[in-house]
Amino acid sequence: MRSKKIYILRHGETEFNKRGIVQGKGIDSSLNERGREQRQAFFEAYKNIPFDIVYTSVLKRTVETIQPFLELGIPAEQYEALNEIGWGVHEGRSNAEQGDFFEKALAQWRQGNTDLSLEGGESPNEVQARLKSFTQKLIAGKEETILICSHGRAMRIFLCHLLHYPLSCMDAFPHANTGLYLLHYHNTFSAALYNDISHLTND
Repeated sequence: MRSKKIYILRHGETEFNKRGIVQGKGIDSSLNERGREQRQAFFEAYKNIPFDIVYTSVLKRTVETIQPFLELGIPAEQYEALNEIGWGVHEGRSNAEQGDFFEKALAQWRQGNTDLSLEGGESPNEVQARLKSFTQKLIAGKEETILICSHGRAMRIFLCHLLHYPLSCMDAFPHANTGLYLLHYHNTFSAALYNDISHLTND
């Protein structure tokens, strides 16, 4: 079994992030100026890593975040499995408009009710189900040094899945914009970096 290094990155900042507006998989936003600066800072820090392939969601904010690596000629593939969780009817609304809705939903998830889905959206269990098939591809592939760009809640669920945490623990994985998790794989996954933002020297 080959060893692998897997770099899991959250996308750069969008105007929705800045304004505290819920995105989810239904909002296809672009990076704002700060997000583009974060992208460049990450690229400068990691451009010499010999990535074999880059995986992103199908949403623009992840594709734009890794664009400088694509310009180096690194192969890239997009997967819906890496999309953000669907927040349903709450997408496009500000956090202030939600009242205590999110806190109530997160509290339910922390208590283990991860089958709970949002109106018109997805549950953590549903997101994990779509990530399982991607994980199988990740493990089976010949690529050894891999960059993945995804989204905050999806990353939390993905990291729980890879590191064998229950989904009730997903809030243990913080996710700054362009925050990086580095995982090593050799029959099992282990984490070497947690939400690393050392490339953002001015943040």
